[in-house]
Amino acid sequence: MHGWIILDKPHGLGSTQAVSAVKRALRQSGAGKVKVGHGGTLDPLATGVLPVAVGEATKLAGRMLDSDKIYDFTIAFGAQTDTLDLEGKVIATSDHRPTLAEVEAVLPRFTGAIEQAPPAFSAILIDGSRAYDLARQGQEVEMKLRSVTIHSLTVRHAELVSASIAPSGADACEEEWTLSRQASETKQIQGDDRLAGVTLTAHVSKGTYIRSLARDFALALGTVGHVTMLRRVKAGPFALETAISLDKLDEAARGGGIAQLMLPLTAGLDDIPALAVSPDDALALRQGKVLVGKPHTGLMLAMEGQTPVALVEASGPEIRVVRGFNL
Repeated sequence: MHGWIILDKPHGLGSTQAVSAVKRALRQSGAGKVKVGHGGTLDPLATGVLPVAVGEATKLAGRMLDSDKIYDFTIAFGAQTDTLDLEGKVIATSDHRPTLAEVEAVLPRFTGAIEQAPPAFSAILIDGSRAYDLARQGQEVEMKLRSVTIHSLTVRHAELVSASIAPSGADACEEEWTLSRQASETKQIQGDDRLAGVTLTAHVSKGTYIRSLARDFALALGTVGHVTMLRRVKAGPFALETAISLDKLDEAARGGGIAQLMLPLTAGLDDIPALAVSPDDALALRQGKVLVGKPHTGLMLAMEGQTPVALVEASGPEIRVVRGFNL
């Protein structure tokens, strides 16, 4: 088995636990021992698209980590927690609540190249220790600024102070904001109406921390806030439309149909042009040799018929192997 299983990760489950669940399902389906890895960590609080690479697709997991992501997330205004989400303890409060007009006015400040400090409760290594371990021990953790890119940031839903805040936790996993509902509810918010929270959609580069984005966004509005809902709707080429639940995965494993849920290895390379190679050239690439031929530039997927041979880098007439596949 070589390909991708795209999970709709449930709330409360870590990425490593999700990978373990896929391994169990593969064993149950009779696949035997096979390499499995994920293409981008999701916090237990977060739900949504978690690409899980199987077999030779694990060689592309690192590339998936570098891909852009799209998230829906809700910021509740008025309280900041130490973890920057609903699982932490409150460390700052504010009575100020912004208006929708103020929220929309701040959006451009968080679009494009920005700098942000990662959360103290994150897996970043500091002098050999995880930042979250130091934070849990009560140590002061200084997080250095890093450059990230916010390709787009838009309002998806806004909640008035007089209304209940958008659902959080497990309830948020079941909530689906439809476009018609978003439009109608947003239109009801006018003038100086104050917001209890706002749900945004962010298309971001690798390394972006949504919790930090939410913290900084609230501060720019003259208040504080924390994330109450976080859902990844796209990771690289993989979207929610192709994601499956763990229940569906388990059902398929029991019925021996797990292979039917897998996307091919090439699904993770939809943005890479294909390079048709002959059997002789395919053999040379599998042996790690450099091909010389017609000039090319950039990454390509060498294909022998319908079989992926290698991810290659072309520079002029030379084509070198970046990742070879044993298929």
